[in-house]
Amino acid sequence: MPPPHTTPPVALCLGGMDPSGGAGLLRDALTLARLGIHPMAVSTAETIQNGLGCQAIQAPSMDPVARIETLGPHLTGAWGVKLGLCALDAGAMKRLTATLNSLHPKIRIWDPILAPSAGVGLHDGGELRELARILLGGGAWVVSPNRGEAAAIAGLPPEQIQTASPESLSRPLLELGAAAVWLKGGHAMGDTVQDLWITPTRIEALPAAPRLPGQRRGTGCTLASLWLGLRLLSRNDHDAAIEAADMLRAAWGHAFAPGGAGHPLFAPGAP
Repeated sequence: MPPPHTTPPVALCLGGMDPSGGAGLLRDALTLARLGIHPMAVSTAETIQNGLGCQAIQAPSMDPVARIETLGPHLTGAWGVKLGLCALDAGAMKRLTATLNSLHPKIRIWDPILAPSAGVGLHDGGELRELARILLGGGAWVVSPNRGEAAAIAGLPPEQIQTASPESLSRPLLELGAAAVWLKGGHAMGDTVQDLWITPTRIEALPAAPRLPGQRRGTGCTLASLWLGLRLLSRNDHDAAIEAADMLRAAWGHAFAPGGAGHPLFAPGAP
């Protein structure tokens, strides 16, 4: 007798369309589906991109707010949202934030992206800070920057990326309204990687692990999508971060470059 049917949770992914599937909305969808989460996706940036690098980024041609509003009947109950690469101007971002707030997502994570891993960039620190000001004032978001992204938002110069304290990197985001800052350790120096979970009241070091060799495309997208999916499966914030990092590490060796070209990306089904 087949098991009784259960309705999977829904995750709304907002981010960039990477046609190669290494990062962005396609990577989000692959990751969430692996966890049994139903992904929905709305583009907030269009790219000309492959595994070698990104050549161009621009705002989407169709209104993302109208698309989200159309999805409204599906976004009920315990659903969650993830925001990644975003090329919207301030006016469009205010409309998007207001629309999301009206739909009351239970779980929210923002992976603030200055630029894809290779090729052209999109934002500077001031632009990301303005995006944070608009977004974080309207709900309890977890923000998951690496050290470079957090330093840019904090207005710190590049030479301070490695030496800045966790407090100085996280304070601007917390003051703007973030519920927590998941400061990722992959861009720090050293042979180990250690993330920090930072709230207005505490800084907690997550388990450290040896640094794995090489690079993978879409690690930020994958990690944030894993966290969102695990939260929708009832893990708490802290445990979801630890489990997501463990899953990412387990998938590290299952990587390939489609057609043998470009930087390796995570293979389908891993994670």
